[in-house]
Amino acid sequence: MNAEIITIGDEILIGQIVDTNSAWIGALFSQNGITVSRVVSVSDRVEEIIEAIDSAIKRADVVVVTGGLGPTKDDITKSAIARYFGVDLVRDYATFEHVRSMMEARGIEFNESNQAQALVPSGCEVLKNENGSAPGMLLRRNGRLLFSLPGVPFEMKALVCEKVLPLVRREFSLQSVVHRTVVTFGMAESILSETIAPWEEALPEWLRLAYLPNARGIRLRLSAYDVDKEVANAEMELQFRALREIIEPYYIGDEPVSVEAALATLLCERGETLAVAESCTGGLISSRITQLEGASKYFLGSVTAYDNDVKEGVLGVCSAYLRCYGAVSQQVAEQMAQGVRMLMNADYAIATTGVAGPGGGSEDKPVGTVWIAIAWRGGVESRLMRFGLLRDQNIERSATHALNMLRLHIIGASSWLQNSSVL
Repeated sequence: MNAEIITIGDEILIGQIVDTNSAWIGALFSQNGITVSRVVSVSDRVEEIIEAIDSAIKRADVVVVTGGLGPTKDDITKSAIARYFGVDLVRDYATFEHVRSMMEARGIEFNESNQAQALVPSGCEVLKNENGSAPGMLLRRNGRLLFSLPGVPFEMKALVCEKVLPLVRREFSLQSVVHRTVVTFGMAESILSETIAPWEEALPEWLRLAYLPNARGIRLRLSAYDVDKEVANAEMELQFRALREIIEPYYIGDEPVSVEAALATLLCERGETLAVAESCTGGLISSRITQLEGASKYFLGSVTAYDNDVKEGVLGVCSAYLRCYGAVSQQVAEQMAQGVRMLMNADYAIATTGVAGPGGGSEDKPVGTVWIAIAWRGGVESRLMRFGLLRDQNIERSATHALNMLRLHIIGASSWLQNSSVL
């Protein structure tokens, strides 16, 4: 069976918010054997909403509409749906009492706007929203289901899990779907594709491979449809084990693993510690480390040495090196790493310095030039990276490559850096 998703709101179309609802619904539906064939965003206009619903319900078995169910005048989804189905809005008394109790508990006046939350298209099945005032709704046409849900993510997610999926499962025969995704880092997509081509060509016909690249690596997803789940999982395990042998140490592990998580595991297993000195990455490396549970076991701290005086005064970078070679140089990166390691008495240290952009570049150090260094008790190593012109991507890539550089050093695979390609 197939589904379509319609998100409603001018705020999505003008880029004020990012539509994360559709991505979440799409992932959950896919895991449950529901194919999402189309995602559409429309403005807060009745005609646009009606047109989108009419188009979707002619194609899809299930249509999920999110947004436009709030208490303000710009929330017009219910009116549009009622008009499309040719019915009136009527009061649902259970919702009315639910909203009244909710407002009373919060000390909010139960005014006309709040009372309007209990208005629903006549004949719809009301899906109680335990987490908010706007109920979900289910309407049917020619055997097809139209769900209207709040746009607030945590309210929508609860309704999808507790109401929508059970209803869909009850009315449709869902196919068996198995997905498994692994994370790789250090190979450009074209190089990775060429390297694993024989492995990919030998995959069973019922397994589909997808490449999912971003600044933090390339994810490889195997998918199987209408198969025995145990058989599919066993085959995927064998295939990914073979893949690991081909591309190790670019193989990081099963999603949601990340480079920083893989590094954290190594440090915890070895009982070793880490410190970080950041210039162009501005604290991103430290942020990604401390987002992981248990970071205090191995992460001692960091210095964001954006200014040269901080590089010199806190990290002990030689002033002559700053004058002669500049802040973006091998010499400075290595001294930053050594300085923060000694400052915090850590087993390892990571340092970054570069030109993130969009300005600040020169002929010999264009935007995207980054030096990364790692230091350990008894040594230091550095690498020059050449990224692109986009500031955000340069910072993300610098952080990930820096973390990966230390990971490779610890597992004794630093030589692979010579063969790795910038993502």
